[in-house]
Formats: sequence, structure tokens, C-alpha cells
Amino acid sequence: MLAPLAAPSVIAEPASQAVQMSPGDGTAQGAVEWFQKHQGDTSYQGLCEKAVENAWGTTGVWPSAIAHWQGAVRAGKAHTDGSTPPKGAFVYWNISQYGHVGIADGNGGIYASSIGGKIGHADSVSYFKNYLGWSDPQVPRG
Repeated sequence: MLAPLAAPSVIAEPASQAVQMSPGDGTAQGAVEWFQKHQGDTSYQGLCEKAVENAWGTTGVWPSAIAHWQGAVRAGKAHTDGSTPPKGAFVYWNISQYGHVGIADGNGGIYASSIGGKIGHADSVSYFKNYLGWSDPQVPRG
């Protein structure tokens, strides 16, 4: 005969005032931290869209950076007014048939693949030619 298990006693601990987010956790800060952690990584060459999606904690949403940009335009989330992209925003360039995308640092700079042949940081969105603009910092959705 089996006896019912006693319910475990639970001791509630007070919540921490500040919670440390993990990179790739679906937040703007996490996306920036993901890129900071991966600086120098060459495995994302030609995979810029995968890098920004991974930084936001997802993958396989858009087939290319230019498709992501076009989706942002259609959704009314594209900004072409020359404003400084906020931290974690997607920044786009028309540098190939697939485009290019990175993540804004919030201070006018960007994190992206293909900076000196690897994931890196540049102080300006003008690092790459043919800047298109930016779209809202959020988990990418197709």
C-alpha cells in the first residue's frame, strides 16, 4: 500500500532588487551582452541574421537581413529618420543581395558580424555603406 507523499515545505526568500539577465534572454541588454560575449568569433561570417536572432534568444525567423528589414518596413517598425537607434535595436545595411544586420549599442554604435572579419563593435552605423535604418528592439518575429 502506498502512502501519499507529504507536501514539501517551501521557504520563501525575498526577491532580489536587481536581477542579472543572461545574454540571449529576449531583452535589449541581453542582446548587447550576447554580442559582447561573442566578440572575436568568426563563426558567424555570412550569418549576420542568425547572429542577431541568437542575440535575442531565437533563431530561424528571417531568411536574411534584407527580408528582416522588409518585414520591419511592412510592420511599420522601420526608422529611416536618422535618429540614434536605441540599445538592442536592429540596424540594417544594403551591402549585398542579402543585406546586413547588427545590433545597436544605444550610443550610436553597433555590434555585428563582419567587423574586421569577426563579431565586433563599431562606433557608428556608418561603419558599413548603404545604411537603411533601424527597427525596434524586440524579439524578432516573422
